Amino acid sequence: MAVNRWLGVFKKPLVIAHRGGALLAQENSRAAFRAAEKANADAIETDVRITRDGILVNFHDADLQRLCGDRRSVAEIDFRTLKSLVPAIMTLAEAIASSAPLGLLLDVKLMDRTYLPSILAEISRADAAGRTLLGLRDIALVKAARDTAADIAILALASDPELHQSAAQARANWFRLWQGELSPGRAASIRGAGMRLAVMVGQPRDVPLPEYPRYPVGLVDAEGLKQIAIADPDAIMLDDPHLLTRP
Repeated sequence: MAVNRWLGVFKKPLVIAHRGGALLAQENSRAAFRAAEKANADAIETDVRITRDGILVNFHDADLQRLCGDRRSVAEIDFRTLKSLVPAIMTLAEAIASSAPLGLLLDVKLMDRTYLPSILAEISRADAAGRTLLGLRDIALVKAARDTAADIAILALASDPELHQSAAQARANWFRLWQGELSPGRAASIRGAGMRLAVMVGQPRDVPLPEYPRYPVGLVDAEGLKQIAIADPDAIMLDDPHLLTRP
């Protein structure tokens, strides 16, 4: 396996286009990926779900309500129907190919570890392991992925910022903090545990924090970025890479 770019030496912070660059074009679409590349993003973040007929797709929400007013879940719909409702949707294989040559962060929304081998197989089949960061939402999943693929770079997308020690014990390489959870002390603890720090801007989608920031997920202002910079994160995820890449 090639050396993973997420584990080497790089300029900080890496600029990660959230949902492919959701303010640049339709989220998680080829158009967004290309726009993120033109905006000089270092990497693309996209989401992984599975359809009723077992097709891994890059789709953020659990259901189609927000994007097309359909209350059905992605898991209830076969891929052909989903494609008719959201024409820009890609399979995981297509998303991996379309993200090249940028780095790729896969936010795996699936909590069942039985899907991990299929996801890892798609990454391997595309020879994309060297540029992929696997984002997992449960410490048990981090451990399962590490036991299966010793060299894959893994980001712990833990719901509790205090789980960084558990994530490190499960051998995650990266840990995600929301902007409202970030502090120099927490950043130091994560690095002290041997992991790199990725910051997600905005509010958690389902559990808004009462303190700053006031913006929804993916959005941030100049003052917010200034505060994030104090903690010197290794990567920042946001909808518009231009906020960090413009001179």
